[in-house]
Amino acid sequence: MDVKIAPTKKISVLGLDKRSVGDLAWCAATYGVNRLYWVNGYILCMEVYEKSIEYEIKNKEFPISHVCYAKFPKYEKIYEVEKSLQVPIVNVSDMKIFKNLLAAILNYEKKNPTVKKP
Repeated sequence: MDVKIAPTKKISVLGLDKRSVGDLAWCAATYGVNRLYWVNGYILCMEVYEKSIEYEIKNKEFPISHVCYAKFPKYEKIYEVEKSLQVPIVNVSDMKIFKNLLAAILNYEKKNPTVKKP
């Protein structure tokens, strides 16, 4: 058996917004997102289409349609949006792809001071 590990070489984020935690979670819950991602004090919500996976396999580049992010200092497994409406949060702080994505977002925010502050 031949096993080849071929990590993603490039991620392209086509849309980016900093939001409040409440607005981000409400949008995720009503849009049908099944989880949020927690990375070193931030939560991320990502819109990724099925075609993105196919594109990544073919081109080694992973396009993400949209990322919303918010400061969220303390990790919690569940965020309660409203009574009986919860969104799970996955701790991905130990995953390279998410650490690199967050670093790029924060770098972009630093270089672009016009990024909306919720």
